[in-house]
Amino acid sequence: MKDLSGKYAVVTGAQKGIGYAIAKRFLAENVEGIALLDIDSIDTFTLDPAGTRAFSYICDVSDCENVKEVFEQIYFRFGRIDILVNNAGIIADAMFHKMTEVQWKKVMQVNIDGLYNCTRQVIQNMREQQYGKIINLASTSAFGAVGQCNYALTKSGIIGFTKSLAKESARKCITVNAVAPDFIDTEMMRSIPHDKYEALCREAPMQRPGTPDEVAALVTYLASDDSSYVNGECIVCSGAYST
Repeated sequence: MKDLSGKYAVVTGAQKGIGYAIAKRFLAENVEGIALLDIDSIDTFTLDPAGTRAFSYICDVSDCENVKEVFEQIYFRFGRIDILVNNAGIIADAMFHKMTEVQWKKVMQVNIDGLYNCTRQVIQNMREQQYGKIINLASTSAFGAVGQCNYALTKSGIIGFTKSLAKESARKCITVNAVAPDFIDTEMMRSIPHDKYEALCREAPMQRPGTPDEVAALVTYLASDDSSYVNGECIVCSGAYST
């Protein structure tokens, strides 16, 4: 168990999948308070029946002013933010020669501008309090994926951003790490044709996809003080699929 007692966290893209699993795990690890951000409202009752630790905020992470307003509300409620998980992200897949400008720009706005907007709201305060944990969700698509030139660029950019910010912030006791999942059993993955999904299962070294809970366990480790000397890393979570 990775005790998060006394810590306040923000998780973006928390309505479902990996983001929701991270929120659930943080609460199980006794996080003092957690703000769950998503473009749609999140029902926090199942996560926090007492309604004292988990709070939902509708937020478009690509909108700088919206993000600023939401983080002002979070700071007013919590007083501080110790952990930021930049999980929000979208795909708009197409072969590059068929990819539209809309597909290109929307993925950049959510995956890259969203990362900037949210991290910008916490980094100065983390420097002043001389403590912070930032975990960014990358992907093994960063290393190249057919039909995902836009998405792959954002995820490789996240890795570079992570390593750079870690070097800038280390002296202030802030760690910045990335997690790169591969074949994870999310709603997005389940949306692919069934025969392709089954083929991926057969190809996987562990003969199955990973679960959001398994990714959440890794993120929770990076959010805990047990990972105090793990900094600037991108940890692949692929069940050997991508090694």
